Order: sequence, then C-alpha cells, then structure tokens
Amino acid sequence: MSLDLKTVSRIAHLARVKIPESEQASVASDLSKIMNWIEQLKEVDVTGIEPLSNVNDVALRWREDVVTDGGKTEDILANAPAKTADFFTVPKVIE
Repeated sequence: MSLDLKTVSRIAHLARVKIPESEQASVASDLSKIMNWIEQLKEVDVTGIEPLSNVNDVALRWREDVVTDGGKTEDILANAPAKTADFFTVPKVIE
C-alpha cells in the first residue's frame, strides 16, 4: 500500500502532529513500508491458534487480598518534617 502526500498530511492533521513539507515524502515512505508489513502479517494463517495474553504460560500465585497499613509507619514518618501521632503534620492552607 502506497500513501501519497495528501494522505500523510491528513494523518498528521488527525494526529495533531506537525510534519514539515520537506519531511512529508520521507514520512510517506516510512508509513508505506509499515502498511506493507501489516499486509504481510494479514497473510499469515492463524486459524486454530488462541490469542496469548502472555508468552509465558505460567499461572500467577495468588495471595489473600487484605488491606493493611504496610507495617512501616515508623519508617515512613521518619522522613516527615513534622508529625502528630501517626500522621504527617502540614501547614494550614485555608484560613
């Protein structure tokens, strides 16, 4: 599939990308090569092949979904410039 300069200009407009006229011929050539590659991919027979979500056929380990505080309150608050109890203390913003 060969793309002309008018099509490249329209694609650039739709993508909100500014392509200088001096580079449009180069972009048209590159996009044509990409479209030809896609056409080659369409020729591959994939009947009977299930789509993959991952190339590794490994089941993930599951853990119990429990809400915790992480158990690192002291470590986190050690970086705070000011703290009150187990919370960061911040300056009042609204007066």
